[in-house]
Amino acid sequence: MILEQNYTLANGVQIPKLALGTWMISDEDVGAAVTAALKLGYRHIDTAQAYGNEAGVGAAINASNIKREAIFLTTKLAAEVKSYDEAVASIDGSLARLGLDYIDLMIIHSPQPWAKFGGEDRYFKGNREAWRALEDAQKAGKIRAIGLSNFQQQDIDNILEACKVKPVINQILAHITNVPTELIKYSQDKGMVVEAYSPVGHGELFKNEQIKAMADKYQVSIPQLAIRYLLQLGLLPLPKTANPAHMQKNADVNFEISADDMATLTSMERIKDYGAASGFPVYRQE
Repeated sequence: MILEQNYTLANGVQIPKLALGTWMISDEDVGAAVTAALKLGYRHIDTAQAYGNEAGVGAAINASNIKREAIFLTTKLAAEVKSYDEAVASIDGSLARLGLDYIDLMIIHSPQPWAKFGGEDRYFKGNREAWRALEDAQKAGKIRAIGLSNFQQQDIDNILEACKVKPVINQILAHITNVPTELIKYSQDKGMVVEAYSPVGHGELFKNEQIKAMADKYQVSIPQLAIRYLLQLGLLPLPKTANPAHMQKNADVNFEISADDMATLTSMERIKDYGAASGFPVYRQE
């Protein structure tokens, strides 16, 4: 069962192969979602400062009867935090809101502030400062592992050229019809596990008849096909849902996509429009 399987990060920490994403779940509602996921066997929960729901996530973890060390909790340093002092305060702020003694994984949410996402300024100095704060927090025992999100090759190199502790994760947008193969390989070659957010393309995969036909062939849902596809690429999917029935189905991926079908899925035309989600920086097409 996928919920019982782990990847091993470069620093030896075990990370469950499937996570519950919590983006766009309110602080009021996220506790019920996390509680349901934990009851179903999920042990990896992904949140972020920018989601505004760290308090609800932490409260659900603390209220569970599961040992803290059995749960892997990820949060993200806000994309706008690009100085050492700000990052130190921001890390401590997450710990306070979560009500936890430590965070399993903390990552820089974006190399650029969201308002500047895709711009020419890569904020190299600010990212090095934020990274130094994460290193110090890890050394102090506040964080077990540190990583990146939405970092391109030049952004990764900027960290690697100055760091004492190498990043162990790069979390990126990846799904059927949008697999950034070069970035994935580059990240993996640098020792990082690659996490894939929006495994169903923020809902756009549901509109694709070719994907639906492939899911029907395997007698699974489109999210199940999408999650299995990412796992077979060696990635760590982060499906987001507040629906316990969907959580259960998302974890039921004990089937194998054939090599020919994997090739077909990989060669599908890239999504050109994410609809309403195109307003979010990560979904803007180049």
